[in-house]
Amino acid sequence: MQEQTLDIALVQMQMHEDRTENDRRAVAAIREGAARGAKLVCLPELFRSHYFCQTEDADLCDLAEPIPGPTTERYAALAQELGIDLVLSLFERRAAGVYHNTAVVLEGQHTAGMYRKMHIPDDPRYYEKYYFTPGDLGFRTISTRRCRLGVLVCWDQWFPEAARLTALQGAEVLIYPTAIGWHPEEKAAVGDTQRDAWRTIQRSHAIANGCYVAAINRWGFEPTPGRTEEGIEFFGSSFVTAPDGAVIAEAPVAGSQVLLARLDLGAIERQRRGWPFLRDRRIDAYGGLGQRFGR
Repeated sequence: MQEQTLDIALVQMQMHEDRTENDRRAVAAIREGAARGAKLVCLPELFRSHYFCQTEDADLCDLAEPIPGPTTERYAALAQELGIDLVLSLFERRAAGVYHNTAVVLEGQHTAGMYRKMHIPDDPRYYEKYYFTPGDLGFRTISTRRCRLGVLVCWDQWFPEAARLTALQGAEVLIYPTAIGWHPEEKAAVGDTQRDAWRTIQRSHAIANGCYVAAINRWGFEPTPGRTEEGIEFFGSSFVTAPDGAVIAEAPVAGSQVLLARLDLGAIERQRRGWPFLRDRRIDAYGGLGQRFGR
């Protein structure tokens, strides 16, 4: 019978240039989360390296790895040892010249499912379209022994359609591995507004869909390769939101932390009875959502 509570841990990390060091930090944080009672541990987007999409460099495609592969095997063994489930975010090499930004859910030794990032940004210092083929698995819910997860990735978090379609498949928790931050030269003028917008849109997904939302971000400054005066200051702030939009756990802007939260899965039923947004949807009137804009 499904548990009614779920203890989760979000690993907010600062990334090192050395991938081995990032793995060491990730493993230590996963062990800490498990030791503190977490049954589901989630890592940030592309946690094994610096955020390489700040520039377009074909040689950086060498960072990609197969799924399944050595990384998933190593972390599956760890999940099995600790008796936990894990959400990993990896740069997937699917074939020569075909790469994805992919999240994998490990249920102990078993791969419960995977999701390939659907919305791919192309903005200054976020040149992801150069590296990532858009996902072709669709929006999906991944059932584990403890809950039903909807795993989306970073830029996906700005799109209510993605959250809705995933929730409609039964997701109880929407998980967003993330790499988001400030351009330092803009921080003074718009930094607070940008971070607040990021939190607000995800809280709105929790409210509109009556489910939990967890966002896991990296933190710290990472220079643009070859341009040490430029870069991205990742703003941490990993958090968990309840179905009513209340933030129940939040990490700071700066600093590594294993953020723990206890989810009352029974709250989803209670919230949807009180705020029956799914009941009152006018599914007969939403055909226009299939249009890019207007008619």
